Amino acid sequence: MEGGAHGFDGSAFRECFSLSWRNPYILRLAFSAGIGGLLFGYDTGVISGALLYIRDDFRSVDKNTWLQEMIVSMAVAGAIIGAAVGGWANDRFGRRTSILVADLLFFAGAVVMASATGPVQLVVGRVFVGLGVGMASMTAPLYISEASPARIRGALVSTNGFLITGGQFLSYLINLAFTKAPGTWRWMLGVAGLPAVVQFVLMLFLPESPRWLYRKGRVEEAEAILRKIYTAEEEVEREMQELKESVEAEARERGSSEKVSLTALVKTATVRRALVAGVGLQVFQQLVGINTVMYYSPSIVQLAGFASNQTALALSLVTSGLNALGSIVSIYFIDRTGRRKLLVISLVGVIASLALLSAVFHETTSHSPAVGSAETGHFDGSLTCPDYRTTSSSGWEWDCTRCLKASSTECGFCASGAGSKLLPGACLLSNATVRDACHGEGRLWYTRGCPSRYGWLAMVGLALYISFFSPGMGTVPWIVNSEIYPLRHRGVCGGVAATANWVSNLVVAQSFLSLTEAIGPAWTFLIFGVLSVAALAFVLVCVPETKGLPIEEVEKMLEKRELRLKFWAPRGRGSKNDGV
Repeated sequence: MEGGAHGFDGSAFRECFSLSWRNPYILRLAFSAGIGGLLFGYDTGVISGALLYIRDDFRSVDKNTWLQEMIVSMAVAGAIIGAAVGGWANDRFGRRTSILVADLLFFAGAVVMASATGPVQLVVGRVFVGLGVGMASMTAPLYISEASPARIRGALVSTNGFLITGGQFLSYLINLAFTKAPGTWRWMLGVAGLPAVVQFVLMLFLPESPRWLYRKGRVEEAEAILRKIYTAEEEVEREMQELKESVEAEARERGSSEKVSLTALVKTATVRRALVAGVGLQVFQQLVGINTVMYYSPSIVQLAGFASNQTALALSLVTSGLNALGSIVSIYFIDRTGRRKLLVISLVGVIASLALLSAVFHETTSHSPAVGSAETGHFDGSLTCPDYRTTSSSGWEWDCTRCLKASSTECGFCASGAGSKLLPGACLLSNATVRDACHGEGRLWYTRGCPSRYGWLAMVGLALYISFFSPGMGTVPWIVNSEIYPLRHRGVCGGVAATANWVSNLVVAQSFLSLTEAIGPAWTFLIFGVLSVAALAFVLVCVPETKGLPIEEVEKMLEKRELRLKFWAPRGRGSKNDGV
């Protein structure tokens, strides 16, 4: 499908900077609402580092993979409810009120988690945070989209994506800052209460979305806000006329603007096409595996052969920084290149990166250091892994990978003390006493991954994955969902899409560690690679280009939609279309 830019031919990034410089009110709206994205990113990213230290404080968490997954994924479960309720709340009470409620939930969750005395309180706090994340995930970009000039809407909504990734980067910095502090993970999780308070105060002094106000019959208030957003009188008049046409179309279609039947929406071709594109993008954003990296990045680094918690956090900070950088790239290109091209380039890179990760982890697990009988015998015999003690005499060869998969009890691998971690090491029981004994001899202790010469390649793969994902699949699904639905259905449809995102997120978050234990990280990343290929096919077939279109014109475009497999269409001479 083709989507014209309507004469906009410059860089939206420069245009955004220029307009914001002349009218700081626009930037104030975008960044105040975007703090919700910062909280979204912080609370989804911080748990990856905090989990390393929660496992140390609570033995039940360390022993149970399902409990680790639950602490991570309960925020996602809460987000599913928050997104579903957020769609209704956005239409009923407004975008601004929904953001204020989300802030209260963020603050409550941070307090509960920071004061937790066990896993149960942590899970409860994560649910509160998840409710806030779910509401903020759909409300913040919607508010920004509806309070932005059409020609820089994509760039401004991308600031929300940048703040999400910035929040994730900040969470890793905070994690590193508190690794030596008393209470470690309590500080990591509790800090999230501060931005929530800041946004709550800022939003008290900002207006409601002008489009929501107009739809509720508060025409004068809507016009007053639009005059602050647009400096030219003709732009205000055009926006008011488009809002009037949209509301009149709604009145003709249903006669009432208060009740929306989802079944009726699906029967409407325009809305159905928008939902297919919007929901599909949100689902595939998760199924390509991004939140395995965001939630479990330090664990993945340890699987790649880096044993230290501090090292895992420091290396994870690199991937998080690339994620934030990719969002800046998105702000520059989103209204210049277009949504669809950015998605395709992003997915091609993601597929290549996942193929590299799958190959690296295959080599890592199939060529791990051997277990040496002399190295193991160097320690007290009572510390030897029981499975190794009973089977090593039968002639079976043991290596680090097999040691960590011992079935009778948890075992760990103490790397060689002969100068290279790749030489044969010891297979021992996994507990604090044995770990300290291994560290006491200056050796590395492994419980979740094995020493490998390919560890640095895994980091390259992760870096490439994030670098390709962030500018495209990281931000574009939220932008498309903020602009593809008709005004009268935007809250409900946005809630459906956000809920689909979080349901998919929950599936990935709750299964990743179990998958890596059952089939190994190589096959796990290969599965994500296959899903990424499916995502690429979906984008080419089902996702329209909305670059540069006023929100109300997107609906008209969807009414005439045709299935088009041709993607790289040549630009005609003198054409105003973007060729997509």
